[in-house]
Amino acid sequence: MEDFTSGTIHDQPTRRKWRIAPPFDERVRELVRNWSTDKSPELIEEMIVTALKIARDRMSVADLKLINRSIKEMRLAAKVFAPFQRLRKVAVFGSARISADSPEFKVAEDFGREIVAHNFMVITGGGDGIMGAAQRGAGRKHSFGINIRLPSEQRANKIIEGDPKLINLNYFFTRKLNFVKEAHAFALFPGGFGTLDETFEVLTLMQTGKARIIPVVLLDRPRGNYWETWTKSLTDRLLKPGFISPEDFSFFKIMHGVREAVAEILQFYKLYHSMRWVRERLVIRLNQALSRRAIADLNEKFADVLRRGEIIQGAALREEKNEPEIWTLPRLILTPYRDRFGCLRQLIDAINSSASV
Repeated sequence: MEDFTSGTIHDQPTRRKWRIAPPFDERVRELVRNWSTDKSPELIEEMIVTALKIARDRMSVADLKLINRSIKEMRLAAKVFAPFQRLRKVAVFGSARISADSPEFKVAEDFGREIVAHNFMVITGGGDGIMGAAQRGAGRKHSFGINIRLPSEQRANKIIEGDPKLINLNYFFTRKLNFVKEAHAFALFPGGFGTLDETFEVLTLMQTGKARIIPVVLLDRPRGNYWETWTKSLTDRLLKPGFISPEDFSFFKIMHGVREAVAEILQFYKLYHSMRWVRERLVIRLNQALSRRAIADLNEKFADVLRRGEIIQGAALREEKNEPEIWTLPRLILTPYRDRFGCLRQLIDAINSSASV
């Protein structure tokens, strides 16, 4: 599975030796061996030791329950998504209060139907309104629901209710983690606090380089102005005072129709495949190699993004050997500044507009 942080979690030397004492170390290894853990046993060993250390930390029962339940929720979600790792998915956010006879509902339903026709699956929060509309369009077979347990006992919509791809979670933070971890695009519709919270979460993670850059399309009813009003507020309250940069607006695009939104998502993956950090270098994997002229144009246009050197086209780096399924894809390799992620989003657009060999 592609790392949703594009390798940034592996790029920083944060791991410590997990060993406690030789007798205990061997008992942990033996336990993992007896459990027939062949895949990444050292990580399983480290998690076990972390749990043992928690026992010594004199935490409250409330903290222990939170940690335990969080781990269980992350495991459950990962298990549900695991069989579908090879399929790209679009997360759809929007209000649960939108009625079935509203124009926004119709747009969301049409979007769900259109995007699965291009071999994507749909992930929603599992509720009614925009979420139910998108899943009605996508169909049960192509849908995931990440439902949240609320005091009001929110039930899943009829499309996803009872499906094994419905995940019921207790915490918003584990829910949002799974949206970001599993999605290859976001389609955002009008909504309230929850929708805007999820929207800003996605944009913040991309802006700070903590999540991979993926397309974000903003949709509304025909001739609606929800997102135009929202964007004007960002300009007046955030951009003009200098709290965000002009390139941060590149992370999202307002679309005025379903076909236009779907085309934007498909265009994003036209030549661009994925990216990964290997220490200071950014490796951009391509579906097709670019022409020499295209590489020269990228170097000229994005020279100010590069910390040193230039953009070169090459093959996979040795550190990428754990992803054999994409080993043969051509690469662009560069050393950019790590505070210009909006510019990297612009670079992806430029790549997709380039001429291939």
